[in-house]
Amino acid sequence: QLQLVESGGGLVQPGGSLRLSCAASGVTLDYYAIGWFRQAPGKEREGVSCITRRGSSWVYADSVKGRFTISRDNAKNTVYLQMNSLKPEDTAVYYCAAVRLLFGLCQLSPAYDYWGQGTQVTVSS
Repeated sequence: QLQLVESGGGLVQPGGSLRLSCAASGVTLDYYAIGWFRQAPGKEREGVSCITRRGSSWVYADSVKGRFTISRDNAKNTVYLQMNSLKPEDTAVYYCAAVRLLFGLCQLSPAYDYWGQGTQVTVSS
């Protein structure tokens, strides 16, 4: 059974940076696309970014393009989300999720099979 654990969240000032990690256990991530999602209080969960199983393609939400970078290290069974130039509106619980995807581009819709427990990111002065 694939298990995902996020880490790296915290409190940061506007303009600051954080790097989130999504560590997998139980199953190799080699056959899984990974997505990052976030949910702010009172709002629906939204897709932030996703990356294909080999890391050759990725997708970003318009709201984070140019500020966030997704990457993966399959040898470490870990996916990262580097978040720069953070804004207060980035405040949310961030989740990583996995879906078995051998071919094609990943999606930012929440149709993923495995989810982590989330990590809180708060951007505030």
